[in-house]
Amino acid sequence: MARISFQQELEKLQKEVLHMGEVVDRAMASAMESLVKRDLQLAETVIQGDQVIDDLELAIEQECLKLLALQQPMAIDLRTIGTMLKIVTDLERMGDHATDIARAVRRMGQNPPIKPLVDIPRMAEIGRHMLQEGLKAFIERDVERALAMAREDDQLDHLFKQVFRELLLLMIANPAVIEEATQLILVAASLERVGDHCTNLAEWTIYMVTGERRDLNL
Repeated sequence: MARISFQQELEKLQKEVLHMGEVVDRAMASAMESLVKRDLQLAETVIQGDQVIDDLELAIEQECLKLLALQQPMAIDLRTIGTMLKIVTDLERMGDHATDIARAVRRMGQNPPIKPLVDIPRMAEIGRHMLQEGLKAFIERDVERALAMAREDDQLDHLFKQVFRELLLLMIANPAVIEEATQLILVAASLERVGDHCTNLAEWTIYMVTGERRDLNL
């Protein structure tokens, strides 16, 4: 009976991790929408919503630690709880990056954009897809899906370098755009970091399933 209860608690926790990931995904989507539309009110909503993500991380951590203390799990159950502790940390940091993007929007205000936004929204699209795939891989214990997701990080790295070069050239050609270009670089850097955290999700999922630690951030 105790074992059934433990498994139910474990499944409940995994659902809570999935819910936290969905909240982070929505924050990312809203942050990017606020950037594209220069919607300062939406940006403020993202910033205020970061506390919700922080609270979810704390609640899941506390439940994980309670399970560890009361049930003393072994083998894959122990790795599952350890993985959830690691994943919620990465999810919380992704939420921070969504907030960083919203703060950049707040700093830019409603000034006309210095260039059409093409690569930055594409970076956000890739980052959100990686997050969604990473969560599915975790829930389904799918190593191949986790590996495929991690490979998408190369696209993010390439796009970040491209965005950085383009904005640097714009700043050299026209010093008047330096302030906004700098904010856009910070946005792109936040999105690149989201990819790194998603890759961490893949690493922890692989560890959970196989017990093997692999470095995919190469």
